[in-house]
Amino acid sequence: MPDAVVVGVDGSEPSTAAAEWAAQEAHRSGRPLRLLHAGEASAPAPGEGDRGDEPLPPEVLATRDHIASVLPGLEPTCEHVPGNPAYALVAAGGRNGLLVLGSRGLGGFAGLLVGSVSLRVVGHANCPVVVVRAGADGQGGGEDVVLGLDSDQACPDVIAFAFEQAAARGATLRVLESQKVPAGPYSAEAVVYQPEVREALEAGELMRLQEALAPWREKHPEVRVQAELTPWSAGRALVEASRSACLTVVGRRRPRLHPAAPWLGSVAHAVLHHAHSPVAVVPHD
Repeated sequence: MPDAVVVGVDGSEPSTAAAEWAAQEAHRSGRPLRLLHAGEASAPAPGEGDRGDEPLPPEVLATRDHIASVLPGLEPTCEHVPGNPAYALVAAGGRNGLLVLGSRGLGGFAGLLVGSVSLRVVGHANCPVVVVRAGADGQGGGEDVVLGLDSDQACPDVIAFAFEQAAARGATLRVLESQKVPAGPYSAEAVVYQPEVREALEAGELMRLQEALAPWREKHPEVRVQAELTPWSAGRALVEASRSACLTVVGRRRPRLHPAAPWLGSVAHAVLHHAHSPVAVVPHD
């Protein structure tokens, strides 16, 4: 049995949006869907206790029933796990699952675009995590899968995930890399190149980017790939590109040690807080 798509639910609007996204992903990929309610147990809804159900909030059970009615072949499971929500979700995802979270709820703070629990899960998870923000501009309605990449440190896990998502959706994969050649004389301590030298350096950067993508292009010839260099910072470029994306994919390096605080790079942090589409953060070594 393939590893499940696990979505954290608590009855809030963001978690409901996450559950709907997770259901579509499970339906598309053939994975089982687990709705996980973590934290303190709630009193069961009237009549639920007689059937031996877990003490789940009525809103969570309503989410499960709604998904089952819209996608009748999916048969999602719904369970309550006591204890810290972040720890429970990380454990449920394992290393080969897929975790899906709402941007707030699950104990998050309303003043943050991404809640505290979601940040902890993204920072500690060993599997890809997708964060879905209810009411986001893109909300899965765009046409492209967007991938942020550094061709000098291209990670197979991140690239493979982006290609698989694009292939499953029949979407164009738009790959963005920030230029390493200074953008111009106003950059701090930037080297000013002659136009022909700059063009040659940029051509070399684009070639390295294309070479990094070549193995996955051969594996997924059906995926249309649009590789681009951008003069903007990676975070800014990805946030802007997410306006027309159905999913924005970034990587997160696993630390050699296991820090108590969430481990997120600056690019992942910026994209999580400001993207207009769902964001997938893929951990890698």
